Amino acid sequence: MGKVLVVDDDQVTLEILKVALEESNYQVLTASDGLEALNKARTEDPDLILLDVILPKIQGYQVCRLLKFDDKYSHIPIVMLTGKTGEESKAMGLKTGADEYVTKPFDVADIIKIVQEYL
Repeated sequence: MGKVLVVDDDQVTLEILKVALEESNYQVLTASDGLEALNKARTEDPDLILLDVILPKIQGYQVCRLLKFDDKYSHIPIVMLTGKTGEESKAMGLKTGADEYVTKPFDVADIIKIVQEYL
């Protein structure tokens, strides 16, 4: 169906999303920091990225900006999944190019639905 890059520094969140997406027939790549996410996005050509904001090495906002403002990668939908709530955080996510901004805690079924809508 598609290749999804899941980026989160919380291993439990990574595993939950990985299992749920694989059960929905998606190929899943994972990254646990912003630098690894950027490298995988550039080398693995995912169809969609689920991206946490608070990450080691490079913050999710910066990863999103670097990908969305590069013509080679701007076509990849980015869904931010974050514990950062509030209008200011959401506005920042959308300003950096995120296609969706979902706050934690989230319902896995909702995430699968969002992925299906983009892919």
